[in-house]
Amino acid sequence: MVRRIAWVVVAVVLLAGIAWALWPRPILVETGSVENRDLVLQIDNEGRSQVREVFTVSAPIAGRMARLDLHAGDSVTKGETVVAEIRPLDPGLLDSRSRQVSQARTQAAQSAVDLAEAERDRASAQLSFAQSALDRQLFLSERGTVPETATDQARFDLSTARSALASAEASLKMRQDELQATKAELIEGNDEASTPQCCMSVYTPASGLVLRVLTESEQVVQPGAPLLTLGDPSDIEIVVPTLSSDAVGIAVGADATIDGWGGPPLEARVTRIDPAARTVVSALGIEEQRVDVILALAEPVPQGYRLGHDFRVIAHITTWRGDGVLAVPAGALFRHGNDWAVFVVSGGKAQRRIVQIGHQNADYGEVLSGLKTGEAVVLYPNDQLADGSAVTISTGVEGG
Repeated sequence: MVRRIAWVVVAVVLLAGIAWALWPRPILVETGSVENRDLVLQIDNEGRSQVREVFTVSAPIAGRMARLDLHAGDSVTKGETVVAEIRPLDPGLLDSRSRQVSQARTQAAQSAVDLAEAERDRASAQLSFAQSALDRQLFLSERGTVPETATDQARFDLSTARSALASAEASLKMRQDELQATKAELIEGNDEASTPQCCMSVYTPASGLVLRVLTESEQVVQPGAPLLTLGDPSDIEIVVPTLSSDAVGIAVGADATIDGWGGPPLEARVTRIDPAARTVVSALGIEEQRVDVILALAEPVPQGYRLGHDFRVIAHITTWRGDGVLAVPAGALFRHGNDWAVFVVSGGKAQRRIVQIGHQNADYGEVLSGLKTGEAVVLYPNDQLADGSAVTISTGVEGG
């Protein structure tokens, strides 16, 4: 009898243990509160700072530019500071055939000069003869021994001789110039005669600081070759390349915060959104349409910090702001079909509830309907949690 009672007791204890082990226990959960709070939607993008007005100084002509004396950070004054000195290019080297051709042209030009000098001497002699002939005719004409027509003919011959001499002298000058031109063809870059005696000075178009020297060493430059960039570093704006799908929600005048540049956060405002997008290939090889959003700083850079040209920044642009809206933690939201849903903790159980969500950021979602202020919702619900499941709130984590 005693043995039977013992076996019964053991069986009861065993069954009780199995029942206790299989009995569903409350699920330990973390909860958050549904509260009224200020909600802000922002677009976070990497951008860069830039001087508002950047001037690129270029070479106006082709030539050999002397080494620049300016360096990045140097101060320049409009119309006074010389950026560069450009002198004419040295003549090129002649190959043997070109040299022989040029030498032959020089010899021919020298012969033409000799011929022109002979023509000038002949014209000069004719002029002297015509002058003497006229003097004789005038002497005879005074005594009436020659007709007047002979005197007129002598005057005409003298005038013709003078014109012939002038023509011969002009022809000689032309041949001499042609000789100089052919001699110039023989000048090469290593000749002393090729060293230019003039240069062109390029002045800065605006006052400010040199931002970047693009061409520093002495070299041959072509028209339009960029030499340096300059601007006023105190006049800074922020350029933020933004996805076109995000840019459509940004308004001119929207608030923004600038950080990630090495100094304290700075307040800024959207001043312009470019009307045209451009195609950019991302690091993953995906083509994206990006639009430049321009921000103006709403406060000066604090003393002790320097925000220069082309510095990296992180911009947080506000696209929507709600004051005192009913908000639920984003970690409590999950999809149930096509709707948003949460688990509301009530009476120790989790009750699934469909909610309507408006604006949403990474931390909170705007509640349009389905929840009330002060209700507790389960954060990050797992797969074990179902509608009506018993729950136990984890100590020390409840809150919003």
